[in-house]
Amino acid sequence: MKIGIVCYPTYGGSGVLATELGLGLAKRGHQVHFITYKRPVRLSHFHENIYFHEVADTDYPLFEYTPYDTALTSKLVDVVSYEKIELLHVHYAIPHAAVGYMAKKILLSQGGRYVPVITTLHGTDITLVGKNPTFAPVVEFSINKSDGVTAVSHNLKQHTHHTFNIKHDIEVIHNFVDLNRFHRPNKDHFKKAIAPDGERIVTHVSNFRKVKRVDNVVKVFKRINEIIPSKLLLIGDGPERDKTEQLCRQLELCNEIRFLGKQEAVEELLAVSDLFLMPSENESFGLAALEAMACEVPVISSNVGGLPEVNIHGETGYLSDFNNVQEMADYAIQILANDETLARFRKNALAQAQRFSLDHILPHYEAYYEHVLQTAVYSA
Repeated sequence: MKIGIVCYPTYGGSGVLATELGLGLAKRGHQVHFITYKRPVRLSHFHENIYFHEVADTDYPLFEYTPYDTALTSKLVDVVSYEKIELLHVHYAIPHAAVGYMAKKILLSQGGRYVPVITTLHGTDITLVGKNPTFAPVVEFSINKSDGVTAVSHNLKQHTHHTFNIKHDIEVIHNFVDLNRFHRPNKDHFKKAIAPDGERIVTHVSNFRKVKRVDNVVKVFKRINEIIPSKLLLIGDGPERDKTEQLCRQLELCNEIRFLGKQEAVEELLAVSDLFLMPSENESFGLAALEAMACEVPVISSNVGGLPEVNIHGETGYLSDFNNVQEMADYAIQILANDETLARFRKNALAQAQRFSLDHILPHYEAYYEHVLQTAVYSA
């Protein structure tokens, strides 16, 4: 099958999932074409059956901002026509669902064949940005004009139907993790460099947007560190980083916290971690938490969005109400205070991650592709 994938090429969950999905499909013999403005961060090496098509950034004095959706549409038309793409899979509704619709209409107007478009909803394209009146009518229209729609959690599916008048049935296909990449090898030498006195290592990975509540990560860690000597690794970057650094200084925790910025080999850092914190205000799924669990790291998270579908309370970690910093810290201390307890949670975390392995989830996408290809019909 020849598949076109449209995504944001960033460290965010939608870009990560789209890239890992494409890599998995390529390994199974499909020809995968990524179409976006920059090479996706996890597409860092040569891979058989993988192609990348860069959307040009046109500089013209009339435009204060380049009309990316127009440029992307034109690029899709070109790639689909020349490469004989059979199906387009667009990730994150804004603007990709609308772009996919425009591209297939243009192709038809040129006498081309009908190319189905599948839209995968990832979270904030529905729960935050998508319901903004600036975007909502286009989001609803373009989702309804997609030939297939998937969501990464049951919670997101419910939220989508509640927010928009969606005529489609939405297929839930959970996020997945590549267990060949995310696992726990022996990294004791690396761990000792971070925690030379045997401190516990607590980790957080995100894009440092406000919804991730990185400030609460630091507040939870402060309470942990008061009881159990620990180090905190903050992986990622974004708009809340400066505020978080200021908070660390105010709490006099700078010697215990490392800001590591964006990391491509995040699995190596997860492999030396003892606990993962995700106190988000909202999460459609929690891919970073799943990747931590694959590395046998238990998770303390808020109980919002799709997180309860991933993190099992009392087994793989604990769930707390959003903003309940003290309870999260108490749960964390309960896990970290005892080696046997930590070992039990590690084992459970890995077992749960195995249920979301790439090998288990990928066939669901392939079956859905086949279903859409067989049932898609032209819609004006």
